[in-house]
Amino acid sequence: MQTAASTPLAPTPSDTPGRAKRLADFPTLWESLDYAGDAATGFNFYSARGDLAKVLPFRELRDRAKSTALRLSAAGIKPGERIALLAATDPDFLILFFACQYAGLIPIPMPLPTAFGRREAYIDQIKGQVITSGARMALGAAEFLPLVREAVGTTPLALIGTLADVTALPEGQGTLRPGGPKDLSYIQYSSGSTRFPMGVMITHESLMANCYAMNNHGIHNGPGDRATSWLPFFHDMGLVGFMLGGATSQSSIDYLPTEDFARRPLTWLKIISDNGSTLSYGPSFGYELCARRVANQTGLTLDLSKWRAAGIGGEMVKPQVMQAFAEAFKPYGFSDKAFNASYGLAEAVVAVSFSPVGAGMKIDHIDKQALEDHRAEPTSEADGRAFVACGRILPGTEAQIRDDSGAVLGPRRIGRLHIAGTNIMQGYFNNPEATAECLKDGWLDTGDLAYWLPTDTGDEIVIVGRAKDMMIVNGRNVWPQDIEWTVEHIDGLKSGDGAAILLTDANGVEIPTILVQCRPTDPAERTRLATEVKAKVQEAVGIACEVILVPARSLPKTTSGKLARGRAKNMFLTGEIAALDKAP
Repeated sequence: MQTAASTPLAPTPSDTPGRAKRLADFPTLWESLDYAGDAATGFNFYSARGDLAKVLPFRELRDRAKSTALRLSAAGIKPGERIALLAATDPDFLILFFACQYAGLIPIPMPLPTAFGRREAYIDQIKGQVITSGARMALGAAEFLPLVREAVGTTPLALIGTLADVTALPEGQGTLRPGGPKDLSYIQYSSGSTRFPMGVMITHESLMANCYAMNNHGIHNGPGDRATSWLPFFHDMGLVGFMLGGATSQSSIDYLPTEDFARRPLTWLKIISDNGSTLSYGPSFGYELCARRVANQTGLTLDLSKWRAAGIGGEMVKPQVMQAFAEAFKPYGFSDKAFNASYGLAEAVVAVSFSPVGAGMKIDHIDKQALEDHRAEPTSEADGRAFVACGRILPGTEAQIRDDSGAVLGPRRIGRLHIAGTNIMQGYFNNPEATAECLKDGWLDTGDLAYWLPTDTGDEIVIVGRAKDMMIVNGRNVWPQDIEWTVEHIDGLKSGDGAAILLTDANGVEIPTILVQCRPTDPAERTRLATEVKAKVQEAVGIACEVILVPARSLPKTTSGKLARGRAKNMFLTGEIAALDKAP
């Protein structure tokens, strides 16, 4: 592996001369790396300032992964056993992940402490994942291992260490025993509480089916395509969309660590500009952060004209945010036609639908009253609620939208989205009850509410929210996102500053409530903020909402950066989040 200390250091090329890409047409993940190892492409790692720090060509990744696999095997770790991996944006994680593939082991990408606001929350998360998975080892960067040791306590593990610790083990009598298409490739913990985490089981067959569909039908990966990502490897969009999807298509990818993106978001765009990247994705808040930051920049030099697929996923798409980004970066060559909305979830590996590349966002304005009745009736922009179409369902996946009785619904009727196909998970690891609840007769209940939008090229899927998050207020269906989006447009507040929940009073009556992160310390200013929030919600959503101010940075987020609404409610009820005093 080349590092900044090795000179000269240059990123891997976007293509291998004289060699066409094979787009994920392999039976297993390890076979795709065997093939990629003969390409000139690979993975490149950048610093917060956009300097190239490390280069990992596919050839080196393949060779080091095989060597590491032999050592894991010689240490007595048997095929089918689990290895917990702290998923830092670093070559060591990739080497360990692919070593597991060659040894027939099952890696479990785990989050880093930087994804959590509280130390205790992180320790609880790691403890739950290690214990429920029955991991034999926990491996990662040395700086994080003390927290891992604290989390696992007396749980017996063969090793808690780094890649260097594994490399120091002898190869001995180790053997490569990679799995077949029906065997598990990895387990992705993506949902559930810290006490009862849910590990999504993904086979090689499911993974390769989704990577094939994404590369061939989603983004139309081809000559000259190159990707850039700041998404974490412990989230499905970062792990599959921007690591495994690249490895299975021999594509070069440039990485910026997630924590560095949070501090210097414009570095993401600098890397895209410097390397002529064509593909990069992120949730809406990533684009919003860049648009806000660029307003204070002078003398910025960027060329974003080659960025042909600016993907949006991982959370509800916010059209106003995306339009603001397009306007801010139009002078730098960015085209709003590059926006590429998509939909997916870890239970389907990652991708379910993609918008047509080069078509930009397709916004549908639907009547607010009809929305409450689960109908998506079109109306004017001024009177409607805006949703972004997430494209057509990928080949190999079937989809149905059903009502509460299980009846299949037609266009513009809102119901629960169900999907089926080769890319669907095997189930939740060691959790047959949760598996049976969402998987029936091969159909996965995604838990998302959606409707079909008819277009000239076929029906596209539109996601409107999570079924479990729906609030019923005085007989009305109220979307918590509507309340939260209203709040974040108030001066002094931003995305993620509000969590809309229902609290129950002493008489058992459910009270619509918004927890609002408050930065002012002056009591009078806090009272003014609470009054404004209440008035804006009443005006925009039409309900009287209780406003509770809470400390800044107190509302929890998922590992992918989305607001954890349910966890926020539980933390408030248990006193982990305390209300701030307002003026008397």
